[in-house]
Amino acid sequence: MKESKRNILFLILGSFFIANAIIAEFVGVKIFSVEETLGISPFQIKLLGDTYSFNMTAGVLLWPMVFVMTDIINEYFGKKGVRLFSYIAAALITYAFIAVYATIHTVPAAFWLTKETAEGPINMQLAFSSIFGQGLWIIIGSLVAFLFGQLVDVYTFHLIKTKTGDKALWLRSTGSTLVSQFIDSFVVLIIAFYIGGDWPLKLVLAVGVVNYLYKFVVAIALTPLLYIIHSVIDNYLGKDLAKQLMDEAAAD
Repeated sequence: MKESKRNILFLILGSFFIANAIIAEFVGVKIFSVEETLGISPFQIKLLGDTYSFNMTAGVLLWPMVFVMTDIINEYFGKKGVRLFSYIAAALITYAFIAVYATIHTVPAAFWLTKETAEGPINMQLAFSSIFGQGLWIIIGSLVAFLFGQLVDVYTFHLIKTKTGDKALWLRSTGSTLVSQFIDSFVVLIIAFYIGGDWPLKLVLAVGVVNYLYKFVVAIALTPLLYIIHSVIDNYLGKDLAKQLMDEAAAD
């Protein structure tokens, strides 16, 4: 019974982790205004001589949940569990992009190619390619940032836990997320738009700072969710099994 509960929890957490990572990669092509979505006027943030607002990739709506799942998996299954799911997610994201690349280059059916709308005709092949056909450097940047961020999150989480023990869940979870998200915010931009594109370094740094400010606020706001998930899992596993898994994870 204990082994069954352990396996079911491992499967659920890992599946949710991988699903969020893959979805975040694909919805990330959309850029949205955080302020206008919330119904407020755009902020005017002065950075390095220019003005910026919170215009974000839609992937930021899901990546915080990936890092929450990272910390929960880390809590109960240790570094090995996080690394396993991180490598699986990276492999499946790569596979998904290869599959999409192949579908983009299939010849569209004539009846599907053009769709009439109130705003005029839409070239469906162009729309499909524009949405799903992300640039190679963006894909590389996001994958490297994802894996690097995960490894940093795991290391930071365990570093804090060795100092605090089972206490201060908020500190090790939120602290590790803030550190890993800081790295993630800049790595993807540097690879995708500085190395692989033509963005000046000043722009990369400014956009990275704005992105991290948003992620910082979201990470803090999601802290109560960590305790809710932790409580649900503890109730599901039972006090003894939950303690056993956390002890094994800490010794990993």
